[in-house]
Amino acid sequence: MGYLPSLYLSEMKLFSPLLEEELQAISQRRTLTAGTVMMPSNSYVRSIPIVLKGSMRVIREDNDGREVLLYYIKPGESCIMSFLAGIHEDTSKVKLVVEEDSEVLMIPISKASEWIKVYPEWADFIFKLYHIRFEELLDVINAVSFQKLDDRIVSLLKRKASIYQSNDLSITHQQLAEELGTTPEVISRLLKQMEKQKMVILSRNKITLNPTT
Repeated sequence: MGYLPSLYLSEMKLFSPLLEEELQAISQRRTLTAGTVMMPSNSYVRSIPIVLKGSMRVIREDNDGREVLLYYIKPGESCIMSFLAGIHEDTSKVKLVVEEDSEVLMIPISKASEWIKVYPEWADFIFKLYHIRFEELLDVINAVSFQKLDDRIVSLLKRKASIYQSNDLSITHQQLAEELGTTPEVISRLLKQMEKQKMVILSRNKITLNPTT
């Protein structure tokens, strides 16, 4: 409690000194390892995260356990869908999974809601996130509705390459299938076709994306 590193928020001047001081007083810093389910679907939201280091992915699950990736949360960002569920005292309709080892700042939902009325920069932060996520969700709808699955695979690999700052991605066909809402068999078949086209190089639990793809 009470420790706010200058790693992102202060250095990037995301908030005013007064708000940062209050963040120091009430927030909790957590270190999370890749693969950790930070928030399961249908759970009540007691606090929201601001990512300081690393990244998280936000996933929508259906009743049969099938998943589809909605968006990533990167440093300096939070999960607007968790925020909306929390302020309405509703359960979360998404699942938060740690994409890579991360450090996050946990803010009580009561404070996150109160600050909208008190701090204009916090309200601006939340509304900007809402705008960004809305556009990303439109992209997901567009991709699922109109894009071929191989194009969606390429888009996802590029997003991951951007997050990790590397074209060498440690990821399994099973993981890709889960994030794209399909089966590992379909993913494997399409990846083999992409490898023949020299778009990717496949190896055990690793996919290398051709920079020209």
